Amino acid sequence: MLDYDREAASYDATRGGEARAGAAAEAIERLLPPGARVVVDVACGTGIVTTRLRRAGRLVAGVDRAAGMAAVAASRLPGGVVRGDAARLPFAGGSADALTMIWLLHLLDHDTSAAVLAGAARVLRPGGTLITTVDKTDAVYRAGDERLSRARDAHVPQASDALDRVLDVGAGCGLAMAGRTTFAGVGQGRSPRAWGDLLGGTGLGWTRHADPAVVAGLREHLAGLPGQDVPGPDPVYTLLALVKA
Repeated sequence: MLDYDREAASYDATRGGEARAGAAAEAIERLLPPGARVVVDVACGTGIVTTRLRRAGRLVAGVDRAAGMAAVAASRLPGGVVRGDAARLPFAGGSADALTMIWLLHLLDHDTSAAVLAGAARVLRPGGTLITTVDKTDAVYRAGDERLSRARDAHVPQASDALDRVLDVGAGCGLAMAGRTTFAGVGQGRSPRAWGDLLGGTGLGWTRHADPAVVAGLREHLAGLPGQDVPGPDPVYTLLALVKA
C-alpha cells in the first residue's frame, strides 16, 4: 500500500487533479439526498473532493488516518478535518445524514472492509445514505487491454469492494441499495507502454501468482500494440448509494 503521508504533496497531480475531483463530486451529488445536512467524507485524502461537497446549510467534515493527507485536506477545509480510522470513526452514532467513501474499500482486506461498512452504518442516522465506490480496480482494467484484464481476473479473488460483496455485507449492517451512478476517472487511462512497465515491475501484485510465461506473453502483446505512449480511455467508476433502514 502507498505511504500516504509521503504521497500527500503530489497525490492530486498524479491522480487526475481538479478534473477528476470535479467528476467525482458531481456523481456524489447525484446520489446525495436533497435534505442531507451533515455529510462525512471518510478517507477524505487531500480533501479535493470533500471541499466540493460544501453547500449553504450543509456541514461537511473529512476524516483521514494519514497525517499528511489530513494536513492537506485541512488547508482546504479549515476546522473541518479530523484524523481517524475508517473502521472506528470518531463520530457519534446516528450523527450523519450521509457518508461518502471514494476509493477506500478496495484497499482493505475483507474483515476490515466489513468493519468499515458496519462503522458507517453506526454513524448514519436512520434513513441516512452511504455513498461508496465499488469495483474500482475492475474499472481500471476494463479501460485497459482486454487480454490483460482476462489474465488479471484469473488470478485474483473477490475484491473487498466487489459490488455483490458490498451489497451482502451492507445488508447485514442494515444498509440497502438505493441507487448507483458512474463517473470518469479523468486522466487515469494508461498507455500500452505504461501497462507493460507495470507488468515488468512490482506494482501489480497478482502477477506474483501468475505463470511467468503468461506475464512475459502479456508484455510482448502490449509492446506490439500501436500508440505505445497514447493513454487509453479513462476508467469509468461506479458509485453505489446504500440507505440505512
